[in-house]
Amino acid sequence: MKTSRALIGSAAIAALMATAACGSRADEEPPAPAPTEEAGEDTATEEDTASAPATEPEVEPNGTVIEIQMLTRDPDGSGLQVFKPDLIRAQVGDTIRFVPTDPTHQSSSIEGMVPDGARGWEGEINEAVEYVVPLPGVYGYQCVPHYAAGMVGLIIVEGDGQDSNVEAAKAVSHPGNAGRKFEAIFEEAGL
Repeated sequence: MKTSRALIGSAAIAALMATAACGSRADEEPPAPAPTEEAGEDTATEEDTASAPATEPEVEPNGTVIEIQMLTRDPDGSGLQVFKPDLIRAQVGDTIRFVPTDPTHQSSSIEGMVPDGARGWEGEINEAVEYVVPLPGVYGYQCVPHYAAGMVGLIIVEGDGQDSNVEAAKAVSHPGNAGRKFEAIFEEAGL
């Protein structure tokens, strides 16, 4: 009994010390950020804009929606942790909708696998993601938690310049099964 009281007391003290080390209290509001913009002046850097996930389409949607399911098990038995389909062809202005058919999946573009001048996207786990493709080219994407397992896919946006980033996209290094999966997808696409 004395041992368990001592353990509980020690745990309580450790928790209080850890909370105190944070330097703030739960009932305090965090300080507001200092203003850094002058009226009418945009202070976002090129780097901020390039790495920010797309929250608004870069082009107007054309009304075409292409759905990609995020699945734990492929219904045709060909694998685990898959996007279905994992290869699509689209046009500028098409909306790509990633649907969390099964839990624990999300979709994010892969750095180096998006055409120059296009922003990528980053979805949240168990959330649908919509991305309006703004430029011709190839767009590689992944499920971050299952990237090394090979849960990847490719969007080919047709039009002038659609091959402009193919070689750069092929040169991106991928962990685990993702590299082999991309090789197969590029081959299937004839790229």
